[in-house]
Amino acid sequence: MRRPSSTYLNKLKEDDSLCRQAQTSGTFYLFHNLSPFLQKAGKKYLVPQFSAAGALEKSVIESQLQGSFTDLRKALFVVDGKDSPLLASAQSILRWHDCHQYCSKTGQPTQKNTAGSKRVCYASGITYYPQMSPVVITLVSDGSRCLLARQPSFPPGMYTALSGFCDMGENVEETVRREVAEEVGLEVESLRYSGSQHWPFPSSSLMVACHALVRAEQAEISMDSLELEESRWFGLEEIVEGLKREPSSSKQGDGSVLPWFPPKQAIAHQLIREWVKQQSAQA
Repeated sequence: MRRPSSTYLNKLKEDDSLCRQAQTSGTFYLFHNLSPFLQKAGKKYLVPQFSAAGALEKSVIESQLQGSFTDLRKALFVVDGKDSPLLASAQSILRWHDCHQYCSKTGQPTQKNTAGSKRVCYASGITYYPQMSPVVITLVSDGSRCLLARQPSFPPGMYTALSGFCDMGENVEETVRREVAEEVGLEVESLRYSGSQHWPFPSSSLMVACHALVRAEQAEISMDSLELEESRWFGLEEIVEGLKREPSSSKQGDGSVLPWFPPKQAIAHQLIREWVKQQSAQA
């Protein structure tokens, strides 16, 4: 499926009549309480698209269309790569509208435009636009190992890179240094930008991904136990094995769980892959 041009998408946001015309011929994802509708086909999960239809009960939709409304955190990790960013964007917009039905200045109801790209309070004349919160996600390395951590809310065995919101007035570099110091007690010597990704949690974030280097001789972890459940260094061999491992195969016979990492749809996976590539090139 060819993605519409940026120029056309911008026109849809501003031209109500063009947007209404597109709605009559377009297709839609289905959501219920911010959970997208998925259909399972063998071992794969599909995100079907539908023409506009009237309101139906959740149970009726799931029964007739032979699928289920699935929590977005799970959905993003099981659907095709082309669908996950669209689902994330769609849920973020739906959540934003749900949270901005009233003007923060007057308390009066706001009205959305046809495209849903903004809301207006006609009592005050204020126009509200969807926003994202900047978050840094950082893979820390001491040159031969990388540091991964987990929070108590994570699925058993899952480790990922450190992350945290930018404070007001901070730039990306300052946020990386502060978050690494706060969460694991390490001082960043140098850092480099990797990429970025929109992430719908906790409430629409722009993930700014970086690699950070710390001194090997000053790599003793001092973890913030209020933020993290565990943090530790991983060697190259353990990372390579963890990338091959599925969550379902991580549990051992004695009840222990082997480490596994975020799937390829998450930018944390990209950071880990880049680190592996760099280490392999140096070997």
